[in-house]
Amino acid sequence: MNKINYVDICCGLNWGDEAKGKIIAELAKTNEYNFVCRWAGGSNAGHTVYINGKKYKTHLIPCGIFYNISSIIGPDCVININSFNREIEYLKENGFNTDLIKISENAHLITDEHIEEDKLKYKSQGTTAQGIAPCYRDKYGRVGKQIKDIEYFKKYIWDNKLSGNVLCEGAQGFWLDINQGNYPYVTSSTTLPYGACSLGFSPKLIRKIYGASKIYDTRSGIDPDFPEELLNDEELLLIIKEGKEYGTTTNRMRKVNWLNIDKLIKSINISGTTDVVISKIDVLDKLKKFKVIYEKKIKSFDSLEDMKDFINNILNKSCSNVEKVIYSNNVEFVDV
Repeated sequence: MNKINYVDICCGLNWGDEAKGKIIAELAKTNEYNFVCRWAGGSNAGHTVYINGKKYKTHLIPCGIFYNISSIIGPDCVININSFNREIEYLKENGFNTDLIKISENAHLITDEHIEEDKLKYKSQGTTAQGIAPCYRDKYGRVGKQIKDIEYFKKYIWDNKLSGNVLCEGAQGFWLDINQGNYPYVTSSTTLPYGACSLGFSPKLIRKIYGASKIYDTRSGIDPDFPEELLNDEELLLIIKEGKEYGTTTNRMRKVNWLNIDKLIKSINISGTTDVVISKIDVLDKLKKFKVIYEKKIKSFDSLEDMKDFINNILNKSCSNVEKVIYSNNVEFVDV
């Protein structure tokens, strides 16, 4: 009998681009997990991992593939056959075992028509033009095409069984969630941890939720909460340059702002995050710029340690689920 021991989840606490791939990679390399699963979204997301100093990128396929772990694409994901095939070929060329990749038969197919519609209709909302929104619309309108109906995907069909220890890989971030984000400047799927249960397990099995954040906020695409005026701020432009803030999928320059502590508290509490992982602290340390937004005001600090102490104290007071806060200053790995 198949039995799940526990489920750990990694989700984004901001607007995506929070180093979730790095966290997933560190967890996966422990050999603790039997499955790594993606629960929603499509190739509009991008995860970057480093193995022996070499950079690898995926957009849809879970990071477990880099560590010889069964990698599942779940039923609430949407798949473009060409993008998927490119990832498969990329992984094969780099020596990874693509036989470990399986897809839920209920995942939906992104068509060429979806992509063309996305380019024409959703440009004003900062779309990645991957056909994501039109595909989800057809899914919920019950007129979409499922993977089980496509001959190409037959060899990848997942048997819907999970067992042992499961790691769930989130895409994008809390403030891009279709329900929690600044609608309509959001993605078309659920980015919060509860969405992972669509893979077929009880929420009672969730052991830990790793919430990923940067030490400053970044946003790809259009959002009134990130006005164009931010690009006129010399300090924020320095962060963009030093932090190499360009999207994994689109290569678009991200807008940057100081870390909004009030939003971070909300995303931690609603997501149920137990372990907060804050990356890119090396960027601010190098620039010697230490600021956050708290209670709608910018608060400055004399040192990185002062800033970290402030964040730790606020989260300790405001987030009862949090067991630890981890800071990362390395682009390749984080000690989780």
